[in-house]
Amino acid sequence: MKKLFLFFTIILLFSGCALFESSNEMEKSAEELVSEGSSAFVSGNYKTSIKAYMDLKDWYPFSKYAILAELKIADAHYHLKEYDEAIFAYEAFEKLHPKNDAIPYVIYSTGLCWFDQLDTVDRDQTPAKKSMAQFKRLIDQYPESEFAQKAKEKIQKCLENLSGHELYVANFYYKTKKYKSALKRYESLVANYPNSKESKEVLNKILECRALVNKN
Repeated sequence: MKKLFLFFTIILLFSGCALFESSNEMEKSAEELVSEGSSAFVSGNYKTSIKAYMDLKDWYPFSKYAILAELKIADAHYHLKEYDEAIFAYEAFEKLHPKNDAIPYVIYSTGLCWFDQLDTVDRDQTPAKKSMAQFKRLIDQYPESEFAQKAKEKIQKCLENLSGHELYVANFYYKTKKYKSALKRYESLVANYPNSKESKEVLNKILECRALVNKN
């Protein structure tokens, strides 16, 4: 019985310490947490910044700074190259605050998360497709936004990656003598990316493939 009493006493003591520490932490005001998060962010201490802004969200969910905290958490994840977390945070912000003035920036930043993951033309082109979809949405919904022009510039790079990938795959089929598949890819390249340099390069290949397909 004494051992049981001692056990619960220890548990209560530790619980008391945890509550005391939590109470001390809670003594930070919303303004102090904003200052802490902002200073850490500017200094490049993004993990510290996330911690401060997360505390702000948890402790002061109805503060006028809570929306800022949500956005800066997403930005900090982006700078840490934690793209999945950043995309999740940006998308959550847009769903919660669809009329907020920062939405054009949020859409652009979501696109950047994908854009920064662009790889060589022989790799999966999901990042190019996803980023281009975000940039096009931004241009369609907010054509006057300062971020719309930046999005247009990024779209060009996405198109170059996608057309380059189509050419890479088509050439692979051609080299392995799968002329029917190669022809389909070459024609798709010309149809979907008519202004690309790759589309002009494949015109002769299309004629060759057609002749070989008909021959067989």
